[in-house]
Amino acid sequence: MRHRHVQAVERRIMKTHQGHRARKRFGQNFLHDTGVIQRIIDSINPKPGDNIVEIGPGLGALTEQLFQAAGLLNVVELDRDLVERLQHRYVDEQNFHIHSADALKFDFSALAAKKNLRVVGNLPYNISTPLLFHLMDQIDCITDIHCMLQKEVVNRICAKPGEKNYGRLSIMIQLYCQPQQLFTVDSAAFQPPPKVESAILRLTPHLQPPITIKDKTQFVQLVSQAFNQRRKTLRNSLKEWLSAEEIEACGIQATARPETLELAEFARMSDAITNKLSSDE
Repeated sequence: MRHRHVQAVERRIMKTHQGHRARKRFGQNFLHDTGVIQRIIDSINPKPGDNIVEIGPGLGALTEQLFQAAGLLNVVELDRDLVERLQHRYVDEQNFHIHSADALKFDFSALAAKKNLRVVGNLPYNISTPLLFHLMDQIDCITDIHCMLQKEVVNRICAKPGEKNYGRLSIMIQLYCQPQQLFTVDSAAFQPPPKVESAILRLTPHLQPPITIKDKTQFVQLVSQAFNQRRKTLRNSLKEWLSAEEIEACGIQATARPETLELAEFARMSDAITNKLSSDE
């Protein structure tokens, strides 16, 4: 019984860093490895005048260096205890702005009235995909994104057609950005250590869209349907929208599987569906 009590105390200690206990519901794992921190800062390369917004500053592992380099910083933090710590630490700084808010609902474009944003964040792994999609919806006001994610998610984002990790997430991020995995981060760099390996991802918005799409909503629906049962051929997964002959007319084999297709091929099928629906009206 005593042994269990000691283990419970040790677990609580492991989850506490700088006097703050990590909250599982917020997906909190605090980066503390100074070598990793410096490597991230070097990758971001913040400059004076940069309009940087940090998502989930937590205990401020990156925050101070970002602020000192840029001279201006916006941070978005959901945990009210951490907001209070930040307010106390930067109480006299006029160019340090704290937004106590949920990043999933935050209007990042409101911070880009004068200059596009550079987004930085150790994104909570439990909401990383919807948060990335939320940022993609506002990509027109973003210069670049540097974020920490689960390595598996980064591999999926960076995957190319024909690779086993290639799927809906790859396509929907690459539609807006050029992804680049910079380096991996071991779990020991965090307190408490996560159960997965992490990686730093750089997303650079395309200057020109890689493809043109007549109906973006239709494109999203098509990609989702195609990968809903990824082992099915296009002939079977898209039969409610396009016949095998109509798929072939797009220059794509009806027997192909979705993980082999490039963005442009999905765009051609999406436009074919849009044209077909328009002609039926």
